[in-house]
Amino acid sequence: MLLAYSSAAARPLSAADLLDLLTRARKHNEMHGITGMLLYVDGAFFQVLEGNKDVLRALYEKIDRDTRHSNVLKLIEEPIDHRAFADWSMGYARATRDTLSTIPGLNDFFARGSSLNELESGRAKVLLEAFREGRWRRRLNA
Repeated sequence: MLLAYSSAAARPLSAADLLDLLTRARKHNEMHGITGMLLYVDGAFFQVLEGNKDVLRALYEKIDRDTRHSNVLKLIEEPIDHRAFADWSMGYARATRDTLSTIPGLNDFFARGSSLNELESGRAKVLLEAFREGRWRRRLNA
């Protein structure tokens, strides 16, 4: 199954905060067979998760209750035939809007030489492009 959501950070996150969040997420995801990607831009999160339906639903409920997130919005929940992020326990990018506009090369998310243009077409690519353009941005005071 694929599950995608957007949210706002309840408070600004430092690089150390994000590293801690990412480290714990990758460990959890590897233990539970979850793959996906996470973008963090100007206080907004956009995440695509792939894995077992029950595991993803439980994780989403945990994220929805997490006080580090506000305005959590589920964008997609649907079955998939294959994973778009099969090799990533959690691809990650932290960037400014200007940096995102320079795709390809979103931080370590595309560190292996891949680019957004090389992702398979489908909803994940469409949502990545929409997030880059700011259409999924969720503000703290929204």
